[in-house]
Amino acid sequence: MPRFLHTADWQIGKLFGQFDAVEAALLADERFNAVERLARLATEHAVDAVLVAGDVFDVQTVSDRTVHRLFHALGGFAGRWVMIPGNHDAALAESVWTRAARLDAMPANLTVCLSPTPLLLDDLQVAVLPAPLTQRNTYNDLTEWFAAADTPAGYLRVGLAHGSVQGVLAEDIDSPNPIAADRAASARLDYLALGDWHGTREIDPRTWYAGTPETDRFRANASGQALLVDIASPGVLPVVTPITTGRYRWHTIAAELQVPSDLDMLLAGLADLGATDVVQLAVRGRTDLAGHRRLTEAIGQAQGRARSLTVDLAELRVDPSAADLEALAAEGYLADVVSALRAAQAEQDPARAQAARDALVILAGLLAARRPVGKGAGQ
Repeated sequence: MPRFLHTADWQIGKLFGQFDAVEAALLADERFNAVERLARLATEHAVDAVLVAGDVFDVQTVSDRTVHRLFHALGGFAGRWVMIPGNHDAALAESVWTRAARLDAMPANLTVCLSPTPLLLDDLQVAVLPAPLTQRNTYNDLTEWFAAADTPAGYLRVGLAHGSVQGVLAEDIDSPNPIAADRAASARLDYLALGDWHGTREIDPRTWYAGTPETDRFRANASGQALLVDIASPGVLPVVTPITTGRYRWHTIAAELQVPSDLDMLLAGLADLGATDVVQLAVRGRTDLAGHRRLTEAIGQAQGRARSLTVDLAELRVDPSAADLEALAAEGYLADVVSALRAAQAEQDPARAQAARDALVILAGLLAARRPVGKGAGQ
């Protein structure tokens, strides 16, 4: 019974420009580690081949060092690797694949399918039908030829393609490259291994997206996985088992503060963040100065623990309580300034409202710093 590991969308060389340089470098580096984990899994599960459904590289212009490093990462699995180019690394006349060939970087146990020609794995009695992309975007279904493809009697028919299943993934897909939703049935495929959608998704029992093995975006789409695929014989439904491969957990926290318990709940969530979390935090609503101080302290601590924590407080209004104002001891002109800044947070112009909020917090900090220390303090 042939067994495959189905994976896709490695996006080696992705830059992660929305993060600072240190975070971006670590996230990019983890994608090589994910490939090494895939190789170990392939060995541990004794698969007959690893099927990689496109977008091995994120761009054609990755460095020679990156090319060598990627193919070196395959070394943990001595069996077959079968790849196709996707939309990010299409098989152009001059591409990352032609460069890899010139560099002699690809191992002997790797087959890169650069043309729509059946790949016969005779020892397994498996015919792989590849649909490599030869340009970034196409509006023709490159899997159409599967239906007419002749394969030896008794061989499993396994499709390998990269694109968007029509009528199912019409939105939020990386490319327009269409794939008929009934391709597995119309082409008599035992399994259709797909790439382009970055999360694990079953289209039908014979058609699956593996998703990227290491999450790379803030979307709850079951990413960070690969698929273990067992097919007993031609015509028998495959047994598909998702396996976790990702390290980092990307997620968003959208919090609205209205009552003190809302802040307590948010701070508890921030306290749980650790080294494998990549988080976008957006906070809206209102809090007093004491609450804002607690929040900023908790954010600073969480940023020290998490792999990445980006923060948006643009819609959080700082509304000093009576206790805050009493503690500030703002009188005369300063009291008028505090009042004006409180009102200015309601400005329609987001930039002016943000400036007022920041100024109020800074002023509060300055006033707190010059407040006389009470008797007995520090003793």
